[in-house]
Amino acid sequence: MTTASALSPSREATSDAIVVLCAVPVDFPCEELAGELVRAALAACVQIGPPITSVYGWKGQVETSAERLLILKTRASRFGALEAAIRARHPYEVPEIVALPLVAAHAPYLAWLEAMTARRIEEP
Repeated sequence: MTTASALSPSREATSDAIVVLCAVPVDFPCEELAGELVRAALAACVQIGPPITSVYGWKGQVETSAERLLILKTRASRFGALEAAIRARHPYEVPEIVALPLVAAHAPYLAWLEAMTARRIEEP
């Protein structure tokens, strides 16, 4: 039986690559923020999920909100600046901005992620 890892090169995530999750209100201008973050090299990629329902405790109550989940690929060294950029635009008092480490990844993908978060993208 052939596995995907036998077919393509991969490596342990020896870089500081991370995945960041951020929930935003369903009507938040996600594409605008995503473009700003990618242009600023704070994220290599931002995936904007479909509407989701979040159920959570807030100020002694159980709340339900329609949201979208942003999945951002970046490096741990960029997290502070990424977090600040999101917080500057995020409407929540306490936004969800959490980073998850990458244990392993496709080596060419890691190289691309590192290159995309190394410098700003200058548009013509």
